[in-house]
Amino acid sequence: MSVRLSSSRRVPYFYNTQTNQSIWEAPPDLSQEQIHVLPGAREYLLGTEARPAQVRASHLLVKHSGSRRPSSWKEPKITRSKEEAIEMLQEYAREINGAPDKFGQLAKVHSDCSSHSNMGDLGAFGPGQMQKPFEDATYALKVGEISDIVSTDSGVHLILRTA
Repeated sequence: MSVRLSSSRRVPYFYNTQTNQSIWEAPPDLSQEQIHVLPGAREYLLGTEARPAQVRASHLLVKHSGSRRPSSWKEPKITRSKEEAIEMLQEYAREINGAPDKFGQLAKVHSDCSSHSNMGDLGAFGPGQMQKPFEDATYALKVGEISDIVSTDSGVHLILRTA
């Protein structure tokens, strides 16, 4: 038995190396101690002290004309430049001034992501589930910290790590 990461769902699963069968839930006949020593468990289930298996974050996304999908719930066609998007985020960052409550309020009104309805909350995610620059920036933050501007194929973001 080993723990692997699904390439389509980007979540861990259990793989029986003898029967070649995969299951999403932990095998009921294994104890937590046995699961923790399976090959892949440290990487996909447990994480490390420096890099946990999952983090949680909120973000405020501003898309631009070069974004991979330059439209949002607010604008059917986004024409602003990347530089303009960065200027907008810089202004939001000044308004937020490190305050998580203000972050959520601004994300709800200004984020181009559908997560705006949850004050920017993206929920928990692990390695490989987000675009690499976003993932790296989130894991580098301490809980409660807000990132500098992060650029991805989706646009430019401010990220608040929440767990």
